[in-house]
Amino acid sequence: MADNKSKRDFRDRDRVSGDEDYEVRYFAKQHRITPEQVRELIDTHGANRKTLEREARKLRG
Repeated sequence: MADNKSKRDFRDRDRVSGDEDYEVRYFAKQHRITPEQVRELIDTHGANRKTLEREARKLRG
């Protein structure tokens, strides 16, 4: 299901949706990792943004 762009609240900003390609690509670009690595991180650690950011930093070294 597509996001409703007219709803501008930030309830889910603390999560990264692995189902939304644009979110995965944005997170990957932001942390300089591949979209495949982002999806692997989501599968392994869940969708919590802070946890994913910490794990992405570990991947980069």
